[in-house]
Amino acid sequence: MPQKKSLVTVEKTINLFLFANHQRLKMTKSISISFIVRIILLVALTASFVQFEAFYKQKDSILNIAYGLNTFLTASVLISIGHFILVKLYNSRNEHQVVRGNFVLGITRVATVGNVFFIIVSVMIALGINPKDFITSMTIVAMAIAVIFREYITNMISGLIIMFSDQFSVGDRIKIGEYQGKIVDITLANLVVRDEDDDAVMIPNNLVFTATLVNKTSQKSNKIVVKFELPVDHAVAVEELEQYFKPLFQNNPNLDHGQGFSVKIADLAKDFVKYKVEVSTISSSNRIHQQVQSKILNEVLQFKGRLN
Repeated sequence: MPQKKSLVTVEKTINLFLFANHQRLKMTKSISISFIVRIILLVALTASFVQFEAFYKQKDSILNIAYGLNTFLTASVLISIGHFILVKLYNSRNEHQVVRGNFVLGITRVATVGNVFFIIVSVMIALGINPKDFITSMTIVAMAIAVIFREYITNMISGLIIMFSDQFSVGDRIKIGEYQGKIVDITLANLVVRDEDDDAVMIPNNLVFTATLVNKTSQKSNKIVVKFELPVDHAVAVEELEQYFKPLFQNNPNLDHGQGFSVKIADLAKDFVKYKVEVSTISSSNRIHQQVQSKILNEVLQFKGRLN
C-alpha cells in the first residue's frame, strides 16, 4: 500500500516540478538579460549627472526626464533584487519538497505591480509633477476611482491571497460552481481554467471565496463515485445492479479489485430512485478516473435501454 500511495502522486509531482522549474528558468533568463541592461543604464545615467551637471541645469525638461528615468531604474533594480532573493530563499527552503509554485507566482505578480506603480511615478516626475502633491490633491478623485473599480480591486486582493495560499495551484483540477477543469494560470483578475472542451474559462478571483470549490487534485483519492437515476417504475434492487456491473469491474485493469465495488441507493424521490456506484482505481490519475466513469455511465445507458 505505501508503494501504491507514492505512485498515486507521481503525475501531480511531475507537473508541479515542471511548473516550478519553468518559473526558475524564466526568472534566471529575465535577470541575465533585462536586469543587466537596467544596471548598465542606471550606472550610465548616474554618471551623467556628474559629467553633464552644467547641461542639466540649463535644460530643466531634460533634467526632469532624467530624474524620472533614474527613479524607475532604481526602483526596478531594487524590486528585481528583492524578487530574486525571496524566490531563491523559498526554493532553497523547499529544495526537498514538492514546490506548488504559488509563492513564486505571487512574488512575480507583486513585482509587476510595483514596476507599474513606479512607471507612473516616473512619468509624473518626467512631466515636472510632484507625485506627493498630486496624490494629496487627488484624494477625492482617488476615492471615486476606488468605488468605481471596487470589483477589480477586490479581485486583485483575492488574487494575491490565492497566490500566497497553498489551497490550490497551477495544474490542479478544480470544480467551482458549474465550471470544472485544470488551472492553467492565476492572474490578479481571475483564474484561467481549461475545461474538458479545451475552452479557456475565466473565473473571477472573488468567486473562489463566495462559491463552493472542490480541489480534485488535492484529494489524492482513488475512490470514484458515479451517481445515476432510474424512474420509480423501472427501479431495481441493488443486488441486481451489482450482478449487472460485476463483469465490467472484474475485467477492468484500471480498478483495484482488492477494494471491490458497491452499489447503493443515494436518494429516493417521488419520480425517481438515485443510485451511486463506488469503486477504487489503481491511481488517482484524472485520465484513469474519466475513463472508468465513462465506462460505468455507458453501462448505465445500456441498462436503461434494456429496461425500456
